[in-house]
Amino acid sequence: MIANHSTATLELVRAYHERTKHHFDRYAAGPEYLDWEQQPNPFREFESAPLIKLPLDFEELPKAGFNTLNNRQPQLALKDWGLTEISSLLRFSMGLAAWKVYGPDRWSLRCNPSSGNLHPTETYLLVSGLKSLKDGVYHYAPYPHALELRAETGSASANQPQILLAFSSIAWREAWKYGERAYRYVQLDIGHAIGALAYSAAALGVCLQRLPLSRSELARLLGLDRQEDFKDAENEYPDLIFRLREPPDQPSDLSSGDGMQLPTAKQWHGTANRLSQQPSHQWPLIDELEHPLMACPPCRQLPLAESFPEPARGPDQPIHQIILQRRSAQAFNGKSILPLSHFYQILDHCLPRATEHPWKSWPYQPRIHLLLFVHRVDGLSPGLYLLPRSQQALPLLKQSLDEDFSWQPVEGCPAHILLHQLVTTEVKKAARALSCHQDIAASSFFSLGMLAEFDTALQASGPLAYPELFWEAGLIGQVLYLQAEAHGVRGTGIGCFFDDAVHQVAGIKESGLQSLYHFTVGEAKPDNRLQTLPAYHHLGS
Repeated sequence: MIANHSTATLELVRAYHERTKHHFDRYAAGPEYLDWEQQPNPFREFESAPLIKLPLDFEELPKAGFNTLNNRQPQLALKDWGLTEISSLLRFSMGLAAWKVYGPDRWSLRCNPSSGNLHPTETYLLVSGLKSLKDGVYHYAPYPHALELRAETGSASANQPQILLAFSSIAWREAWKYGERAYRYVQLDIGHAIGALAYSAAALGVCLQRLPLSRSELARLLGLDRQEDFKDAENEYPDLIFRLREPPDQPSDLSSGDGMQLPTAKQWHGTANRLSQQPSHQWPLIDELEHPLMACPPCRQLPLAESFPEPARGPDQPIHQIILQRRSAQAFNGKSILPLSHFYQILDHCLPRATEHPWKSWPYQPRIHLLLFVHRVDGLSPGLYLLPRSQQALPLLKQSLDEDFSWQPVEGCPAHILLHQLVTTEVKKAARALSCHQDIAASSFFSLGMLAEFDTALQASGPLAYPELFWEAGLIGQVLYLQAEAHGVRGTGIGCFFDDAVHQVAGIKESGLQSLYHFTVGEAKPDNRLQTLPAYHHLGS
């Protein structure tokens, strides 16, 4: 364990994880009923902050093909970016995708998925040296598709323009529905947001460089520590920050922060709106976890060491089309069969490659591996399978899982996809039961649990490894969502599962591996009761 780790915070993280597990005989603490009068407003705004409307004529991103992102060159150098490019980047990552209508009810869908469509993630833009925007800190408001100027800043760099993007989270939006387990879902949503932003950036020919700021530094940078601006609002915590960059000629450690220039705020604007009236239960356990994490040093991850051959690709499609059509399936038909080649292609894109999007923006050694419940894949026997996402992890996985598993390599599977068959049997009932009795885990082509190298990550990187494991899981989820859409099917993230029951099925006896997220892919049943409206129809577009 490295020197600055707080033993007390590590123990708090472990205690939170254990306390918020679901069990067959009891669920993690949550509301006994949904208080609809307190349902959080999904849109944060900073009242009285100057508003810069972004153009709704999205022209740049649709030219990009989903399967040719790695070959895409910047249409403009970052120094020449205007509001059109910023508009496209934000719209196709954190913006609205559509509106759904059912009777008198109407709700928005976004390009970045979220547990329960509750959207705890907020986005900030920090720019300097651009002709189109004054130097400042901006909050992205997806409903009006606009930037709210939070602060004017001094120029961060005299040599070159700079665009930074940061994420923060309002846990109350998830806790209103999910109670104490909500912190997990908040972090999964950050992982999905990282993927959404990475894909959108790639379509514009740029990638993300993570900057090694502590959470307390990021809070100051975004003004989240300004109590006078948040006195009536729910707590908002900083997560991480990226710099947009034109891709380097060679893969590099993008967490080094070389040449990092941070702006200094000169004047702040706006006060955060309150999202609910005073709720009856605020779930303080989440704040009790967030506060000590604010004091932790940045979590430095190991750079990606492995390389895989380029993945096989299907017919190319415009990436904007895939992003905007992405939905979480509510039900599958339980009859269709997935072609084996599609199954392998979907799994192949889950393998991290430093030269492949979105992993180019997250080039770290993988710590999440996939336990697959295969139901209906053509040419593949139903059963339990395991996909290590690195060769290095194979010994740990074999040591940690059930000693009676067969560990048979799958005949005909591409050699670099390290898929192993553990048990050949019908696993629909197990998948359904383990995922909180949800039929979508059994009526799909396949479902999976994401197993994290839990102890190793916490020991090596400290308490902040805990949320970052969820980020990696959410990023895999985003890859699965878009790959499913690209193959003409649909995915759904599953945050509700019986943790230790999953571990028992896998033969996991200690805390070395922990299941953090489930996912399922199948052919969706359409819901013809719902009407779909364009994303920005309320703005006249």
